[in-house]
Amino acid sequence: MDMNLIVTDHVESVEKDPSLKDFTGYQKLIGRLIYLLATRPDISFAVHCLSQFMHSPRQSHLKLALRVLRYLKGSPGKGINFSACSLSDFKLTAFVDADWGKCLIN
Repeated sequence: MDMNLIVTDHVESVEKDPSLKDFTGYQKLIGRLIYLLATRPDISFAVHCLSQFMHSPRQSHLKLALRVLRYLKGSPGKGINFSACSLSDFKLTAFVDADWGKCLIN
């Protein structure tokens, strides 16, 4: 996601960003992305933002979710690989620079 993008459900006009009529597909997609977070923590901020709109998604939210899918398709093999033989000396070091302060929804 773009660092300056603010995802919100406040829209001045419904014509600019209409609500999805059948949002079960959106819910299934976000549910699968949440499941994928175990091995792909790099998408956690985007999925967190999109999961806030599970019950009232708009076209722009679906567009952003599809953008996350395109990112995943373009970056195969960049996830965390857990193997059974390496669990004895497992060490995970990570750094996240996510801007949770931009979350406008309390």
